Amino acid sequence: MSEAPFIRFDVIGLFPEIVDACCRYGVVGRALQRGTVAIVTHQLRDYTGGSHHPIDDDPYGGGPGMVMRPEPIFAAIEHVEGEVGSAGRRVWKILMTPHGAPFDQRMARDLAARGPELSSIMIFCGRYEGIDERVRTLFDQEISIGDFVLSGGEIAAAAIVDAISRLVPGVLGCADSASSESFGEEGLLEYPQYTRPAEFRGERVPPVLQSGDHAAIRQWRRAQALDRTRQRRPDLADRATRKP
Repeated sequence: MSEAPFIRFDVIGLFPEIVDACCRYGVVGRALQRGTVAIVTHQLRDYTGGSHHPIDDDPYGGGPGMVMRPEPIFAAIEHVEGEVGSAGRRVWKILMTPHGAPFDQRMARDLAARGPELSSIMIFCGRYEGIDERVRTLFDQEISIGDFVLSGGEIAAAAIVDAISRLVPGVLGCADSASSESFGEEGLLEYPQYTRPAEFRGERVPPVLQSGDHAAIRQWRRAQALDRTRQRRPDLADRATRKP
């Protein structure tokens, strides 16, 4: 076990147990056990200052739904920064919001690369109609996982934690796995994969994959990845073929 995690995540929300449950298993769960990654969740209600202080309130100007009040959000973030921040290593604060930049593998790689230099990657999970606008100045980055609306940011935060964690050195069993997957270094979808049996219900594994010719296999996989990406995600294919 390492002396300290490569990356620490602090997740703040009303249902942080969702993040705990999602990250307890599989690749990220093993990384937690080894100490390569640390995930600390914080219940936002603990920062309301007492039961008589609500977490949300009616929006000024009227309208449906409730808005998350600024006081507990400020208090929670200031607590995390005071707990784990240091002079040389800062807390990188992320807000999960439909207004944010679309999350992709490039963003995951950037955050994974920066993670060891930070004391924590802190993710705040909004709910209801959103947060009081005055809170946005606290955050370094706003992220969305897609053009759809969830009941809250916890599921999105768990996806972010998973995507970043599996890029931390030592988390995946094979160091080349992340680079060869979909959205890897070339930005293409992954090539078709096969395993035993060699023939199943009349369909055979392509002979090149059984040839033992590694150069030919690499060439076939590259061509298949590019063809699949052109068919299913032409936007990614255009971006990949423009690379030098």
